[in-house]
Amino acid sequence: MRIAIFASHGGSLLQAIIDACAVESISAEIALVVSNNSKSKTLQRAAENNIPAVHLSASTHPKDAALDGAILEQLVDANVEWVILAGYMRKLGPLTLSKYRNHIINTHPALLPRYGGEGFYGSKVHAAVLEAGDKETGATVHLVEAEYDSGPILSQVRVPVRPNDTVESLENRVKNAERNLLIATLMELPHQRKAG
Repeated sequence: MRIAIFASHGGSLLQAIIDACAVESISAEIALVVSNNSKSKTLQRAAENNIPAVHLSASTHPKDAALDGAILEQLVDANVEWVILAGYMRKLGPLTLSKYRNHIINTHPALLPRYGGEGFYGSKVHAAVLEAGDKETGATVHLVEAEYDSGPILSQVRVPVRPNDTVESLENRVKNAERNLLIATLMELPHQRKAG
């Protein structure tokens, strides 16, 4: 399957997918990488692995509709079948959501529906978990709909919260679990759903 990876910052999930493709644990080809941050490490990782990559953002396309159209054009031109949002900090537009309905996946560092929605990302999620005194947290992979962190859940993994956890220690453990969960979910995709 031909996939596109969207990411905004470090690209650690992208790297996990690159590595999984290299050892053929995922039957996929990364056809395109998209970042809304021209200085993201995501674009650097793509370049180092000879993966086509593009920066598309409000600075390249100030109008939302134009950005949506440009993103969709890149996906179609690259014959992308699945879109993976891997730390992508922007909503997709209606054209892209419609064309790739049920073929866009997002990861989230919590057990949705808890700690999801606008404003819940990165360390903010883990800080909220610790502040609430939760005994466990985790990560979720889900299909994408129009609102942040909405859509049918494909898979989840639970991560215990330790008594001495800091935001940083909890975030590191959840990130590891999130990477493994995403790879396991992508391994199952060709068997569960045909793109079209």
